[in-house]
Amino acid sequence: MDTRTDDGAAADPAAPRTSPQLGALTETPITAALLRGALDLERTEHGLLPHRLPARARAQCANGQLAMAAAQPSGVRLVLATRATVVELDVLPTKLAYPGVPPRPDGVYDLVVDGHRAGRATTAGGKVMTVDLATGATVTRPGPVATVRFAGLPADDKRVEIWLPHREVTELVALRTDAPVEPASDQGRKVWLHHGSSISHGSDADSPTTTWPALAAAGGGVELVNLGLGGSALLDPFTARAIRDTPADLISVKIGINLVNTDLMRLRAFVPAVHGFLDTIRDGHPDTPLLVVSPILCPIHEDTPGPCAPDFSDGKLRFRATGDPAERAAGKLTLTVIREELARLTAARAADDPHLHHLDGRDLYGEADYAELPLPDELHPDAATHRRIGERFAALAFGPGGPFGTGAA
Repeated sequence: MDTRTDDGAAADPAAPRTSPQLGALTETPITAALLRGALDLERTEHGLLPHRLPARARAQCANGQLAMAAAQPSGVRLVLATRATVVELDVLPTKLAYPGVPPRPDGVYDLVVDGHRAGRATTAGGKVMTVDLATGATVTRPGPVATVRFAGLPADDKRVEIWLPHREVTELVALRTDAPVEPASDQGRKVWLHHGSSISHGSDADSPTTTWPALAAAGGGVELVNLGLGGSALLDPFTARAIRDTPADLISVKIGINLVNTDLMRLRAFVPAVHGFLDTIRDGHPDTPLLVVSPILCPIHEDTPGPCAPDFSDGKLRFRATGDPAERAAGKLTLTVIREELARLTAARAADDPHLHHLDGRDLYGEADYAELPLPDELHPDAATHRRIGERFAALAFGPGGPFGTGAA
């Protein structure tokens, strides 16, 4: 929502905001101490741009898809200790558009107060990046800074979290409140770092606190670092090094769907790549509970290799597998093959690594779930399915007997 003065002119974001009831709002510099879930902050001409991969990792990959995914702040949130009743955040979002596809809804900012969702806001304005699905070419149109405003908060001491839109690049320009703010404590909670594909990134979840990892983290009572990277869970060594170098008490890696739908590698390369990825993580986290999660059910790729391609034949965006099932004999990957290999190799490694665990993704979303809640585009879960996956992961991983349950780490 774009803040404006009484005469309709755009307000100066740097000027104190006043009202007869609230008085002036004062600005607090946005620093890393106020943010959770980001591995790097880039200073831009407008403010701060959170990234979910460090600069060194981003420099080692020239892929625009990965750069965009890492700059979309899934799981990134401002976490404040304050008595403020009004919080304003100036932002410069970058919205995505795809030719021939209906416009995406504006990104959602979720307000959480003392652990409970207490509000939701969206913003117009910002930049617009148009992406050609066939070629990957992009064109970006500039746009104005917008203001997210939450008012009517309780006037006592509290923990305020503002979760940034999970699929909308967001530059943080200014933070204003009607009472002082300071970094909130971690409350002694464990840090769970999770890596996965666009499904872990959030795909078609309703909001940043309702992606399945955010829901699972809430259910497990942990602090989330979400390295779900849409289209980019590809066993990249720099991603493994980022996980290795990030403090975490619990780690999970969800492996498979992107390797199939990009047709990136064959079985001969896949197995040592998984070993190398896990070895690198273990270099920095030798005894941390580490959960390897295989793909959820995705019928188009269960037995048919990739690559997958967009399909507009019925006027809606869907995806289809373009490989030939017979190519499995030549080492092409399918989800069935990946699940078998992940189960085998994690069992073999667990003989010497008692903190390594495995979870079949179909326990999170399987055939019965697909019959009830099919994937709308044949690839990504909808909001209801995110809720189901999050609840199941919380029960299986954080519940009694789970790898992240009581006593883990």
